[in-house]
Parts: sequence; C-alpha cells; structure tokens
Amino acid sequence: MVSVPTSEIDDAYARLFQVEFPLVRRTVYLMIHDAEAAEDLTQEAFVQTLLHWSKVSRFERPDAWVRRVAIRLAVRHLKRESKRVLVEASMESAGAAQGLDLDVINAIRHLPPQQRAVLVLYYYEDRPMKEIADALGISESTGFVHLHRARRTLANRLGEVVLDAAR
Repeated sequence: MVSVPTSEIDDAYARLFQVEFPLVRRTVYLMIHDAEAAEDLTQEAFVQTLLHWSKVSRFERPDAWVRRVAIRLAVRHLKRESKRVLVEASMESAGAAQGLDLDVINAIRHLPPQQRAVLVLYYYEDRPMKEIADALGISESTGFVHLHRARRTLANRLGEVVLDAAR
C-alpha cells in the first residue's frame, strides 16, 4: 500500500473516504461474499483514487469513480475465484456431487460475475441502470440483459416463476 502522510491528503479526499468507504465495501461484499477480500479490494480502489486524485478530484462525482474502480476489481476477483474453484473442483473426487442450495444468497453466488454485479447494484444498492452500466463499462441495454438473465437463473435455481416486467 502507498504511504502518504496525512498532512498531504486533500480534505475532499478524506471526506470522500470517510463517507464512501463503508458503502463501497458493502457493495463489494455483496458481490463477492468475502468480508476480508471486500475490505482489501475497497482499500485498493481508494488507493487508486488517491494515486489519481489530481484528476479524480475534478470529476463531478469522485464517488462514482471510486465505486467503478471497486466494482471492476470485484469482477476481476470473481473471475479469478471462479477459475480457482474450477481447478480445485477438478482435483476433487468425481463422486462428490453437490446439491443446489435454495438460499437466495447462495444462488446469487453462482451467477456469472457481470450478472451478479448488475443484480447486486440494481436490487441491493438500488442504483439506476445508467449508473450501473457506467460503472461496469457496458451499455444500459446490456445491463438490462444481464439483469434479465440473472433473474431467470435465480428463478430456475429457486424454483420460482418470473413474469417479464417492464423496465
């Protein structure tokens, strides 16, 4: 981690950190379901914010920038973890079959990273799709496609019926 003396930290950055850190950490946790990793990824996002503060501080919403960085780090983390899990699963005995857990949180864990990110941001963080799309670097329509697919997958996993709802 970069060591920056407190006296050199801009007051605006300190306020951003104080207000947004817990919120960003919660978002990352809801995406990855690992408190320790969520803390680390959130810290990394704020380190990146600090390193680019001269540019980020001029943005209309520096909080959106740090959230976007954190979300991207979380998505990368999920991709790495899913590959790790596949490698570990291939090493386990073939006879160990795992049943589906009907709990919603466990069902969300099985979603692909982009679908999980959109679902968490849309339902748990109550973010508008435009903001979600900006944070993930996708179009709004792609965000709605991910959301639709995530809902369908969860419905199938949980044995629920999903009615197509208007946006």
